[in-house]
Amino acid sequence: MQRFKDYTGSVYGGLGHLLYAYSQAKGLVISEKLQQVQNLERFDFSIFRDLLTDMQQHTQMLALGLDIADSVQPKHLGIIAYIALSCNTLAEALQRYYDFHRLIYDGSPLHVNILGDYLAIGWGDIPFHLTTQVTHELAIALMLQFLKYFMDFDDIHVHEVHFVHPAPKNTALYEQYFHCKVRFSQPVAQIILPVSELAKSLRQGDQTLQNLLMQQARSLLDKLPHSTQMDQRLQQAILTGIQKNLYQIEAIAQQLNMSVRQLQRHLQQQGTTYQQRMQEVRHLLAVQYLKDPHLSLQEIALLLSYSEQSAFQRAFKKWTGSTPQQWRQQQYG
Repeated sequence: MQRFKDYTGSVYGGLGHLLYAYSQAKGLVISEKLQQVQNLERFDFSIFRDLLTDMQQHTQMLALGLDIADSVQPKHLGIIAYIALSCNTLAEALQRYYDFHRLIYDGSPLHVNILGDYLAIGWGDIPFHLTTQVTHELAIALMLQFLKYFMDFDDIHVHEVHFVHPAPKNTALYEQYFHCKVRFSQPVAQIILPVSELAKSLRQGDQTLQNLLMQQARSLLDKLPHSTQMDQRLQQAILTGIQKNLYQIEAIAQQLNMSVRQLQRHLQQQGTTYQQRMQEVRHLLAVQYLKDPHLSLQEIALLLSYSEQSAFQRAFKKWTGSTPQQWRQQQYG
């Protein structure tokens, strides 16, 4: 009964890879416990907390969570990084993080509150005795590092950061990292941003997404016998539209500065429909994502803007005659 009472959810397996990469970079001994989570898609938060505690005891490093977060790569965050690579504003990126945060850690939902001119994003549902200063450091720093991939870090103005655990000996280290006032022994672990920050445009041209989109665009264009600049723009619009879950024909036509009727007429002249073209893009993207062993079927379904994993599976079987699981097994054994 105690086991169930103290269960606080699970974390994405990529965080285990992050701790492994950090340990290797710092020359730390890779524990058997850390080795055991390397092939897991998800593992218990309690194991993650214990791994961090072991590293803290071994290194005796102040602000260890902040140091670990500096090593994060998009692959360590999984689906959120893939989806958010196409966001245009800080507000959109934070919305994506809010929507899919549970895929990184499903034990505590994010709480977002407007406090006058400020936006507070907090983690408040985990019992105090089941957390540590390092788990909260890493949670907050990872969210900021997540944003770092889309905007120059210094350009994100943070108003305050709150931690629930008592202040360590050197609080100046935290204020230097976050560039703001940091308070300890607070009711909730949270980060507070001015609402005015939300409209800021994010850094464009992320290579991960750009390479993926261009690769898929070229594959699609190769299938068109007489491709035109219009076809190229249409493929790119559908690709980015799927990433943002804004792929309906109305949104795509608007992006192309066309009416829906004009777009439909163009496709009709090519003997196809918007629905067929969009499904071609989804099919090619699905194959690309299935090649990544770190992406679960649920995550791929979200990347392709399916509301249910079952809908993705039905579509994929219609395209290929195989389920996504069967396709992966056939390709990789």
